[in-house]
Amino acid sequence: MDETEPMLLDPRERHAEGAGLTRALGVLSLALGAGGLLAPRVLARLTGVDDSPAARTVIPAVAARELAHAAGLLAGRRPVGWTWTRVAGDALDLTLLARAWAGGCGERRRRTALTTAAVAGIAAVDLVAAVRAGQARAARRRMIDMEVAVTVNRSPAEAYRFWRDLENLPRFMSHLESVRAEDLRRSHWTARGPAGRRVEWDAEIIDDQPNRSLAWRSMPGTRVPNAGRVRFVPAPGDRGTEVRVRLRYAPPAGALGRAVAKLFGEEPEQQVRDDLRRFKQVVETGEVVRSEGSPDGTSVRQQVMQRPAQPVPTGRR
Repeated sequence: MDETEPMLLDPRERHAEGAGLTRALGVLSLALGAGGLLAPRVLARLTGVDDSPAARTVIPAVAARELAHAAGLLAGRRPVGWTWTRVAGDALDLTLLARAWAGGCGERRRRTALTTAAVAGIAAVDLVAAVRAGQARAARRRMIDMEVAVTVNRSPAEAYRFWRDLENLPRFMSHLESVRAEDLRRSHWTARGPAGRRVEWDAEIIDDQPNRSLAWRSMPGTRVPNAGRVRFVPAPGDRGTEVRVRLRYAPPAGALGRAVAKLFGEEPEQQVRDDLRRFKQVVETGEVVRSEGSPDGTSVRQQVMQRPAQPVPTGRR
């Protein structure tokens, strides 16, 4: 398994997005499908349609459909499509039960009414699962994933120690206003968002390998889900340390927000490259080296004015 997988989503977020619910529905489909194929007469009697000749063919057909749903949902592939097919199947079942109820009488009609109520409840759960699965797919599609590296003239231990003190991050990450460590594991982050808006979230360290790597992710419920991992790898030839950063986050504005940011020179990957360049300067010299061609901030005007550094003319030295 990809070792960056824990960066994607906290298990609680997976549950909130409906992964646990779709799996439960897969188990329910498996039970209904098996029951319909193994004991169709019992199921017909319980649902009040045992006097209908059509039940002999309809119940096995519905059971086969439920087994197909179970296979799709339990496999975990394309949950959106499979949950919506369950909703469509529920609508068909409710139509058949309504016809059976209208043509029934006595005890059979009562059993059919109870079955209809149960299927209506399941249909409501299926609808919720389908909506959640669709929201989860949309979140995954807008997830931005990038990996950037820089070589610094410091040992892995020195680079790790600087980064491990999370309150150092705003010194070179231009969009961060502050990072406040709550304890050794949790921290509170404040960043400057679009149009000067502040974005705040809580994060937790999920993997800490001293002098080797550090991984963190936002806590469930944040407006901008994000996660990151930084590795400190000895550079070949004893030339310092390769700092490799991988980031994943879901911007609120989605693909449109990224396109606009790129238009104004604020493409996310370039931002991270600039941050790592500043990290190299801070960890090697103790400060960020600036010039009139390097922006000191994140506004559109400052980013547009950015240009490669040039030597100062002799007469101005």
